[in-house]
Amino acid sequence: MSNQKTFSGLTSEQVSSSRKSNGANVLKMKDDNVLLMVMKHVVLEPMFILLVIVAAIYFIVGQYQEGFIMIVALIIVSGISVFQNIRSRTAIKALSKFHSSNPVVIRDNVRQRILSEEVVTGDIMVVEEGEIIAADGLIRSSNDLSVDESILTGESFPVSKSALKADTVFRNTLVNSGSAIIEVTAVGRHTRVGGIGVLMKNVPTEPTSLELQIKSFLKYMVALGILAFVLVVIFSYRQSSDIVKAALQGLTMAMSVLPEEIAVAFSTFMALGAFRLIKKNIIVRHPQYVESLGAATVICLDKTGTITENSMRIAYLYDPFQQKSISVETDELPAKLLEYAVWASEVHPFDAMEKAIHKLYTKSTLTDRRSHYHQIHEYPLGGTPPMMTHIFKNDENEEVIIAAKGAPEAILRQSRLSDTEYKRYSEQALEFAKQGYRVLAVGKGFTRSQWPASQQEFEFQFMGLLIFEDPPKKNITEVIKAFNDAGITVKLITGDYAETAVAIAGRVNIHNSSNVITGSEVMRLQETELMRTVKDINIFARMYPEAKLKVINALKKNEEVVAMTGDGVNDAPALRAAHIGIAMGNKGSAVAKKASSLVITDDNLAHMVDAIALGRRIYDNLKNAIRYIISIHIPIIMIVSLPVLLNWKFSEIFTPVHVIFLELIMGPTCSIIFENEPAESGIMQRKPLNTKAGFLLPSQLSLSVIQGLVIGIVCLVPGYYYMHSGASETTVLTIVFLILLFSNIILTLENRSMEQSVIKTLSYPNKLMRGIVLANFIFIIIIMTVPAIREIFKLEKISIAAISGCFVAALAGTLWIEALKYYSRGVNHNRS
Repeated sequence: MSNQKTFSGLTSEQVSSSRKSNGANVLKMKDDNVLLMVMKHVVLEPMFILLVIVAAIYFIVGQYQEGFIMIVALIIVSGISVFQNIRSRTAIKALSKFHSSNPVVIRDNVRQRILSEEVVTGDIMVVEEGEIIAADGLIRSSNDLSVDESILTGESFPVSKSALKADTVFRNTLVNSGSAIIEVTAVGRHTRVGGIGVLMKNVPTEPTSLELQIKSFLKYMVALGILAFVLVVIFSYRQSSDIVKAALQGLTMAMSVLPEEIAVAFSTFMALGAFRLIKKNIIVRHPQYVESLGAATVICLDKTGTITENSMRIAYLYDPFQQKSISVETDELPAKLLEYAVWASEVHPFDAMEKAIHKLYTKSTLTDRRSHYHQIHEYPLGGTPPMMTHIFKNDENEEVIIAAKGAPEAILRQSRLSDTEYKRYSEQALEFAKQGYRVLAVGKGFTRSQWPASQQEFEFQFMGLLIFEDPPKKNITEVIKAFNDAGITVKLITGDYAETAVAIAGRVNIHNSSNVITGSEVMRLQETELMRTVKDINIFARMYPEAKLKVINALKKNEEVVAMTGDGVNDAPALRAAHIGIAMGNKGSAVAKKASSLVITDDNLAHMVDAIALGRRIYDNLKNAIRYIISIHIPIIMIVSLPVLLNWKFSEIFTPVHVIFLELIMGPTCSIIFENEPAESGIMQRKPLNTKAGFLLPSQLSLSVIQGLVIGIVCLVPGYYYMHSGASETTVLTIVFLILLFSNIILTLENRSMEQSVIKTLSYPNKLMRGIVLANFIFIIIIMTVPAIREIFKLEKISIAAISGCFVAALAGTLWIEALKYYSRGVNHNRS
């Protein structure tokens, strides 16, 4: 693209004028139906429907205070849903900015990189391989440009584009190969994408295993709530012949059965986990991926930029004419080899190796002849193994230069060499590769009367080898050890030589690094054979996109939870296929970031160790929260149902007001304590989570049920005693309610760990726990001392002795679990 210098671009004044006339490069979503969608979601929630019915009944029978309390509860439920929706939309908006392209434009005759939303109609935009096009435009200059327009057409084949045909390109399409200069003709909603409403940021995601389990559980509980409602209404009406009372008791029962807190806890834990990961320089595209982190069993690492620093520099040049390797530290560099390496590179390189070539060439004392030549043809990187060819011409003397570079076997097999020479140079390239270097060969093409359709038809003069060094990152060995200690198998998937891959894998201590398989061998294997092979092989070399994708799919079929890192366009299919695709934020391509689940903003893989530990911690804490929620629901159900079913004198102990308070205020508030819990010791020395086994094992679920039953009994037995001792209904309600409140506080502390004692867990660093527990005790003091608050809950003032008795009952109903913990610790100690 030698004619790029003729484009001066817009001036600052023209940019401002264009933006005013044609608008900004932003795809504005129509929000006309957003409120309607949110309200539709809200009003279909079972708890919302129940609250509406209860409020209506209260107003019909003239109990206005209770009716207004239900309206407040409705506002709370609606507010939570609206807040979650707004938060999700804000997060998506922020992520779309992060994943948007940052195009290069020419303005005031200067190249500059800007935000995609700053592009205006009339801008001169420069695009290259691997970039997402930021706006619609007309091609003014191009070099073998091909564009993936599948986002618009659904066709996966690249489309060739040329300035000679006055072709156009469109926003959000991908530059598959080559480069071009584009004059922007449309931005924002005026682009083809804006016109048809293709919004990539709204790509739907599949629910995770835990998400599906929770949804299934909640559906089951809704059905159970409906059944409980019908039964209680029938029993209550037969006893009292009061349809209003029966309906309220039935609705109270249904509300007590619905564990609304579980859905709230899940979304809150995932959202807070995503927020915590941002602090660790990891952006999560969708919060549910936080759950998948703790379950990862295999992590497939790309070499360049992940294991290595991706700071390519040329360490040696091999000169076939002198038949020796030359260090770049010497001044006697082989001039022709370096010159043809530059000819074979992009004029404005973005690849790390091409940048290294240009840098060394610029530093040398060689005379630069390129200003007298212009590129007339380009064969983009392609073939197996890959290579690329550029053709330049000098208009003054008609001299033509054909230069190629690529994998040594690609260049050598097309070079005019004797068998002895071919063997010598191949062995030389292999020797460097065995030492962990990246090797490229350079060839000088012989002029032909016509350019062939394929660069593989050229013959070359072998000009030498470029030996690149990309050292491993300083902390990568410790990172890989941390993965191994956590039971996560580390696999290296790279496009490099097998020998290079083995050398690097050995240096960073990847297990079983001597066994290697290549991309071509992967493609020849049948699915079942590959599934067996990937279990034992950890090093995959000479891999290309189709082979990477095939390996990822084979691992998934082996029921592995697969994480994969990548930064290039060729990594995108595998990144999208993996359970957890991890892109590099600094050096990763735009398409890799769009295909990924997570983006490491500073390219430091060590953050993934923290992320996996956080994923495991969140999963553990969520299970503890769910165990607590189930346990505290059972006594609520018992207190609402048993007095009705057993025909107690006081059958309406709890009203909807009490259930709403316990489920929408106290329950969610206490469950948040678990999110802030520190990780159990040894969390990264155990096997990955098995989320398919269920969020609660039968033993854990049965323990939660037993806890709930015991609490229910210690609430109802004193209530029954007071009732038969001649106490009023208000007194019975007060006693039962206080015991349950105290039990709720102690149960929260008990369920922080099912292994360690409550005394031990009190020392855990969780400031939120102390604050919430203190707030609960303060609330109990308030309801016992403030008449207006007591009136809302229909309680009465009782003696200090009675309150103390309630606290003792709560201790009896919850602390028995300490004996079970003690026994369990003894059994585990004996086993170890």
